[in-house]
Amino acid sequence: MTEEIYDIAIVGAGAVGISAALAFARDGYKTVLIGNLDARRDGRTVALLNGSVRFLEALDVWPSLAAEAAPLETMRIIDDTGSLFRPPPVAFTAHEIGLDAFGWNIENATLVEKLASAAKSYDGLTILPEQAAGFEAGDIAATVSLSSGETLTARLVVAADGRNSRLREITGIEVKTWAYPQSAVTAILAHERDHRETSTEFHTRYGPFTLVPLPGRRSSLVWVTSPENGKRLADLDDASLARAIEHQAKSLLGAMRIDGPRGLVPMSGLSVSRFQAPRMALVGEAAHVFPPIGAQGLNLGFRDVAALRDAVVDAHDNGLEPGADETLQQYQRGRDLDVRLRTAAVDGLNRTLLSGLIPADFLRGAGLLAISHIGPLRRAVMKEGVLPHVGAPRLMQGIAA
Repeated sequence: MTEEIYDIAIVGAGAVGISAALAFARDGYKTVLIGNLDARRDGRTVALLNGSVRFLEALDVWPSLAAEAAPLETMRIIDDTGSLFRPPPVAFTAHEIGLDAFGWNIENATLVEKLASAAKSYDGLTILPEQAAGFEAGDIAATVSLSSGETLTARLVVAADGRNSRLREITGIEVKTWAYPQSAVTAILAHERDHRETSTEFHTRYGPFTLVPLPGRRSSLVWVTSPENGKRLADLDDASLARAIEHQAKSLLGAMRIDGPRGLVPMSGLSVSRFQAPRMALVGEAAHVFPPIGAQGLNLGFRDVAALRDAVVDAHDNGLEPGADETLQQYQRGRDLDVRLRTAAVDGLNRTLLSGLIPADFLRGAGLLAISHIGPLRRAVMKEGVLPHVGAPRLMQGIAA
């Protein structure tokens, strides 16, 4: 395509990929984003936790998102497993840890649209609406082959091309995948009662049933259930599905109706043996996939980007270029423990719900009781869930420079 060398090439134009392009272009790196800037509405939303909101503020994107998002001021957990050790409902409020909200819930497609709009208007950011077909690392740069047959070179390539990452496959990074005996029904709902900025998660024997606020008397649904029940629910008409959701929610928000797109997603997980290869870093679902529990998925992807940005900036300060081995080793060290601990925590919680074994139920119930009644533990867990303070990337601490 051209003989010029980009500093950074990002492959994949989802929320994580676009945010990476904005973050590096903002810092003055010659950046190219490879992918189609489009978003399909499928009834899925994302709860942007406090650290992710700070990250989007640093990218100057948050003002365009705020009016489309609803604050999550209270997070309520209700055990609906029928367990002998069922704890009472637990509610966590953001003001306990000095925040107005744990985060903000927004439709995923709206988030991508606003990020794409910012990218299109950003000087110094090149956008190529193509697909990456190949990758080859070199001594001073990597070569990316495009679907058009053209090529480009970059000091560092960021693979943000999703769970089926072509670039990850080319580099030979080992992947572990697993499936759960679950599917997630997603939908946008309208309801007759105010949600009062409260996210409610029912722990059922088949997985969590979660209602998350949207602006107005609207909420998003993630109903994790068995594949058979998921298919049955997906086959219902809108009115019948709304009644089934109201029944499962114990009429907490009154009568409901479907007020947007619906989806059905098989539940699975993915982990990688390493987060980097020569001249390449993995971010987002190219690096990790797990069930939609605890709002960790996309937030973890944004944390990947912010951590990689820190590694690149630190390398520059030490006279190194973005794709240097030292840069990628710093990124590997920064992501390894964080991603693996959160993957294990989400996987462990999900499997205790599915097991039905008395010891697992006892441990889960005892844990919720301890968090509910021990103030310092309760606040520590809330802070860790919203943003880990040890090793948090600078853009997620409000440090914009």
